[in-house]
Amino acid sequence: MNDATEQRSQGRARRVVVVGAGMAGVQTAVALREQGFTGRITLIGAEPHQPYDRPPLSKAVLLGTAEGSAFDVDFEALDVELILGRAVTGLRPGDRELDTEAGPVPYDALVIATGAEPVTLPGVEAVPGVHLLRTLDDAARLRPVLAARHDIVVVGAGWIGAEFATAARAAGCAVTVVEAADRPLAGSLPAEVTAPMTGWYAEHGVELITGARVTAVEPGTVVVDEGTGAPPRRLPADAVVVGIGARPATRWLAGSGIATDPGGAITADESLRTSLPDVHAVGDCASFPSARYGRRLLVHHWDNALQGPRTVAANVIAAGAGEPPVRYDPVPYFWSEQFGRFAQYAGDHADADTTLWRGGPGEAAWTVLWLRDGALVALLAVDRPRDLAQGRKLILSGARLDARRAADPAVPLKAASAGS
Repeated sequence: MNDATEQRSQGRARRVVVVGAGMAGVQTAVALREQGFTGRITLIGAEPHQPYDRPPLSKAVLLGTAEGSAFDVDFEALDVELILGRAVTGLRPGDRELDTEAGPVPYDALVIATGAEPVTLPGVEAVPGVHLLRTLDDAARLRPVLAARHDIVVVGAGWIGAEFATAARAAGCAVTVVEAADRPLAGSLPAEVTAPMTGWYAEHGVELITGARVTAVEPGTVVVDEGTGAPPRRLPADAVVVGIGARPATRWLAGSGIATDPGGAITADESLRTSLPDVHAVGDCASFPSARYGRRLLVHHWDNALQGPRTVAANVIAAGAGEPPVRYDPVPYFWSEQFGRFAQYAGDHADADTTLWRGGPGEAAWTVLWLRDGALVALLAVDRPRDLAQGRKLILSGARLDARRAADPAVPLKAASAGS
């Protein structure tokens, strides 16, 4: 490394502290080293476990086919100081210090990667048998429940609720899913798209109750008001799993002066910098403005926690060297394995003006395309991974599609580009 490169990699950020040892935090530390940063890196995690990946928690770890999902990262070889089992309780930007349970930690540059925390049902804290599924410890507590083939009630028919219901049925449990909206995934996808997904539950022996409100959780029972005027229904429940959403894990930042939105997300700029000097935010805890979609995005998915750290690392280094920052404007992507299907989504359909189907919703595999002014902006592919791969590239390039060809599932999606 020559002197100029070393000066750039060190810059003013002699010590970078990363708060949060999930995917976003770990990948930030890795990316800093990959991009040539030679200063000190400290990674702080609240959990005592070796940093681990979360997607397997609702699958292999939950079903006992894997003991854990630790990242294959040699922190010692990367010269990353790893501090585990220590909660960060506050940020004092004027002093450039973090408050932790074991005392203050100074920083020159700070990366906040604390992720999200699950939303809980009010009033159930003291009820035995109520579970969340967010951490390795959560999965460990649920494994014996599934092994015993208990009656399980899942509250929430979102992505995590569907994935857990899938795993519970695979384990032989009787599963009922209660959803307050009139359909599953109501907060994520339009009604016409989720309509075929409703049938997936029944196909796998899961009872789905929609338009229902949980009014009480008692030991062994969930009380549900189905909104029909009939008496509340009492569902047998040896265990209750709550999957009604997540909120950014940012409450520890109260009083720091950092800008957040009403939901608690850090409002980062287009380079993932926060309102505080030399403080960056990445992953589930932060939103960012997307030039591609013309609005601010809050992406609670794995791929965002993988891609964002590369931008953060580049901008930590750039700030230290007095260089301009790079922008972060990805095509959001996520996937879900549920009820024997592999669903993949890319883009953002909020401002689409046209919806096209490739294949019918009753078929084994199908894709929905969303276009704006003729250009592909988002797609959902169910067991059509080639559509997803080709479509994601078309979104990146801003390609316009021939609608007739795009709607033909026999035509490769890349061949439906208007310029083809």
